[in-house]
Amino acid sequence: MGIAARLAAYACALALVFGLAWATGRLVHRAQIPAGAAPEVMVTAPSDADSAGATDGLSSAAGGYRLAVADPTFVPGTPRELRFTVLGPEGTPVTAFAATGRDPRPLHAVVVRRDAAGFQRLDPTMDTDGTWRMPLTLPAPGVWRAYVDMTPMAGPTLVLGTDLFAAGSFDPFTFPPSRTDQIDDFQLRLDGDLVPGVPSQVFATVSRDGEGVTDLQPYLGGFGKLVVLREGDLAYTTATAGNGANPAPTDRAGPAVAFTANVPSAGTYRLFLQFRVADVMHTAEFTVPTRNP
Repeated sequence: MGIAARLAAYACALALVFGLAWATGRLVHRAQIPAGAAPEVMVTAPSDADSAGATDGLSSAAGGYRLAVADPTFVPGTPRELRFTVLGPEGTPVTAFAATGRDPRPLHAVVVRRDAAGFQRLDPTMDTDGTWRMPLTLPAPGVWRAYVDMTPMAGPTLVLGTDLFAAGSFDPFTFPPSRTDQIDDFQLRLDGDLVPGVPSQVFATVSRDGEGVTDLQPYLGGFGKLVVLREGDLAYTTATAGNGANPAPTDRAGPAVAFTANVPSAGTYRLFLQFRVADVMHTAEFTVPTRNP
């Protein structure tokens, strides 16, 4: 099903205003990211806490670092440029970040609706003054969560998060448990259990027309990237690639990609798998409840 059809199916009535709390937001399955125009006023995102080394994205500040984001208000379906900075302990923008392995990007950004739908991975670029820029479209109304995953050169690895707002009426979307997905002509299956509090191995298998795909290309330092979000508060968890970590650009793998995930508590999690074939990036989605230890 295409993006436009998904949005038409999900969008209906319930009022939303810019000051709405995070718990009211939900919608949209997948989204495209056209370019847009930059806003003019810089607004510092409010800090929820300042715990050292936080990596769950529930706070806009941690370890002495803060996420300062441009105007967080959007018109649904209208592209524009989102600007943000990462402020260091002295209150000035951070301009030096540590890269990880062969992953050339020192900072990662993702955006998702507050119902864990509409996942987008973005590709921001940094100006010399520490301002990061990225084109962004919020394709439907609601409260959206933006995450920034990075390691300042002189600081800890952090995931900071803040809310973005798109005004309008909407109907929250609910995801039933699912371990399969269909993306274009690819079929995806997720095996393995999420067990709270212990490393959990999961395996994503990519097939096409009933045959395993063996030409998965390297992407972000592995043969796939898996982001795990806890339903409810959208606590952010990344999963470590368990096979083919830091592959060379010419390496290929498949049909299965292994990951180790660390989920902090019981509940239901949304998993977003991104993989590349023939230089095209695809995103599959799964909804998986945890299993008791």
